[in-house]
Amino acid sequence: MNNSISTFLQERIDAGDFPSAVYLVAEKGEIVLHEALGHSVIEPELIEAQKDTIYDLASLTKVLVTGLLCARLVENAEIDPLDKLSTYFNEFDTEKKRNVLLRNLLTHTSGFQPWVPFYLAENAPSIDSHHYMGMTNESINRFILSEIGIRTLAYPSNSKVDYSDLNFLALGFLIERIFGTSLYILSNTEYFMRLGLTRTFMGGEDSLRREIAASEKGNAFEKKTCIDLGYLKPPAYAGGTDKHFRTETIWGEVHDNNAYFMGGVAGHAGLFSTAEEVFKIAQQFLPNYTSLLKPETCKLFRTNFTAGMNEHRSFAFQLASTPDSTAGTKMSPESFGHLGFTGTSMWIDPIKERVFILLTNRTHNHSLPFVNINSVRRRFHDLAIDFLDQNS
Repeated sequence: MNNSISTFLQERIDAGDFPSAVYLVAEKGEIVLHEALGHSVIEPELIEAQKDTIYDLASLTKVLVTGLLCARLVENAEIDPLDKLSTYFNEFDTEKKRNVLLRNLLTHTSGFQPWVPFYLAENAPSIDSHHYMGMTNESINRFILSEIGIRTLAYPSNSKVDYSDLNFLALGFLIERIFGTSLYILSNTEYFMRLGLTRTFMGGEDSLRREIAASEKGNAFEKKTCIDLGYLKPPAYAGGTDKHFRTETIWGEVHDNNAYFMGGVAGHAGLFSTAEEVFKIAQQFLPNYTSLLKPETCKLFRTNFTAGMNEHRSFAFQLASTPDSTAGTKMSPESFGHLGFTGTSMWIDPIKERVFILLTNRTHNHSLPFVNINSVRRRFHDLAIDFLDQNS
């Protein structure tokens, strides 16, 4: 056990930031540090976190699944970041949306709203009738793409980054259309199996529940957000239950409610994995270690496509050169990373070939508001780099 990192994370567990943490630090293809702390489940039973505990990675799905598959399509010349999205989807062939490029989606410069609770729309397909685990469902795709057109104001912007789930929902649909199969099947056949991953999957897995870190009790956060943004009116939805929100502890299934509505599989959320298997996927973004991409393709992930904007973005990732990024103070500026709402993060330093993974379940056994753990992430990275520098 590395005392400085583990002691720090245990302090944050004791302070109530999150009930568990599994971290992994690697350099030049080798795992240097890997520890588990706390309890992956507090309620309804007490389960200690293990190194191979499976976490809901939330928005890490955007880079580990959707971004990686998009990069493969780019290197095979099946898509071009400068393609207009209207080339692939008629729903975007409108005056406001006709000039949205694939690059706008990949860099969050489309101008789309950050989030829309599609499951609340009056004409939304029901969860039961469209729970499509393992198969493409074009009706859901068309519905959501149409709702994006109705509910958003797209510029697109070439001056501002506005992070939005909608960008990667659309990219997920594009991937399914080009490959001709669902993200669920595609992720398994195209690289989970090829990388020998046995504890990585899309959509959750109830049979492995006791090996998965638990999430929030119900969808209280999303329900409150819906009220705050005017999608629901209090007091009718402020308490009690309704058909749109779960009430039990979310455990073994995806936390994100849009992804849950879509059967647990989407371009923006739905991936579950362990720290060690996230590391194996992370290697695919480094030219000297990738087996799924051509080495030259990995340049996409460290290239700043939003220079001069409020946030520095590469191909699907945020760059460490972004002011106040969670990379901390000591990582190379070209480092790239991503966060997950459930409390997960991954950062990769392509200069020193280092990988930093921190998995927590900050939404579990915690009343609203959840703790913003960005300062924890920064401190974790700084401590890990200090350790690597002192022992290299």
